[in-house]
Amino acid sequence: MTQETHPIVNLSQADLDAMLHRALRNTLILGMIAALAVLIGGGWRSAGLLVTGTLISAASIWEWQRMVRVINARLDKQKTPASAPVVVLFFVLRLTVFAGVIYVSLKFLHGSVFALFFGVGLAALNLVWESIRLLRD
Repeated sequence: MTQETHPIVNLSQADLDAMLHRALRNTLILGMIAALAVLIGGGWRSAGLLVTGTLISAASIWEWQRMVRVINARLDKQKTPASAPVVVLFFVLRLTVFAGVIYVSLKFLHGSVFALFFGVGLAALNLVWESIRLLRD
């Protein structure tokens, strides 16, 4: 009995970039559709929190995409991009800035916390969905 290699082993950088790009696009689309529904049903404050969470999710996916490129270049023993220290610095800064954005949006918008959590969770939801699609193919 021969063992076939799992498709994830042959995952290329282009495939990973395409997956993250689709997850980013889907996060923005789903977030804006959900924000419109919340705007109609729950008011502008909760919709604002949902948009805030969606933008944080989208920025997180974009930042992870940049981080993955740096890590893969390092693992493949390629020349690490000159922007690698900047990518790592912005990754850490992003966490601090987003914590501040979450705090300020909750303090001043007084909307539903669940809308914010849903927006932030969209990134995880779309990444899981795209990963399942990638593994299934």
